[in-house]
Amino acid sequence: MYTVTGKLTVYFEEPFWVGLYEFITDGKLQVSRVVFGPEPKNYEVYNHFLINWNKLCFSPPIEERFELKRKINPKRMQRAISNQLTNIGIGTKAQQALKLQQEQSKSERKTYNRQKSEREKQFQFELRQQKKKEKHKGR
Repeated sequence: MYTVTGKLTVYFEEPFWVGLYEFITDGKLQVSRVVFGPEPKNYEVYNHFLINWNKLCFSPPIEERFELKRKINPKRMQRAISNQLTNIGIGTKAQQALKLQQEQSKSERKTYNRQKSEREKQFQFELRQQKKKEKHKGR
């Protein structure tokens, strides 16, 4: 059985509105964070995810432990939804996934910058060697 569950939380994180999209596939949680800027309307959020779904950068999958869901009483479900709507902020699993994504991008950035500086050093070295050869050509 293949199940997919998605959850979008829009909250205010000083000074911008942020959307946090949690995506669970086969028990693995992935999270993507989007900064909206000013307070988005419902149709703007919906439109944004329809258009930019392929461009979303999700965190690496984290194992999600949960029990199988039984059929829930509609009134209980309504209370749970109202509790989620009043609950401001993001879950700890989502925070961990975002932190993992941030660390991963940080390490990628470090390796890219290290390679760039090595290429620059190599270029400068070759330039110096070439100048030395040109100085001694006339002798």
